Amino acid sequence: MVDGETDNGGVGVMSRSRRVRPPTASEQLEALLGYPWPFPGRPPKQNLSTWTVTDDWPDPVPVTQAEIDVFEQWFGDLFDELFGPGN
Repeated sequence: MVDGETDNGGVGVMSRSRRVRPPTASEQLEALLGYPWPFPGRPPKQNLSTWTVTDDWPDPVPVTQAEIDVFEQWFGDLFDELFGPGN
């Protein structure tokens, strides 16, 4: 008998490679709401291709030491992989 299988006359026997994939977030939302996501509807009134996005942030953007500490705590391994340790 293979690990993960049961011996009950063939009922419920499933190998690890044949597990059912969990539903995606969209599938869960559709099941919850009872209709598909995104919601059907009319297109936006404005032509979004003509919009311009601007910002009024200072250059450089001020960052506190606490914010740096949070990013280093959560993404330190990724930063080391991308930029090398100590950079």
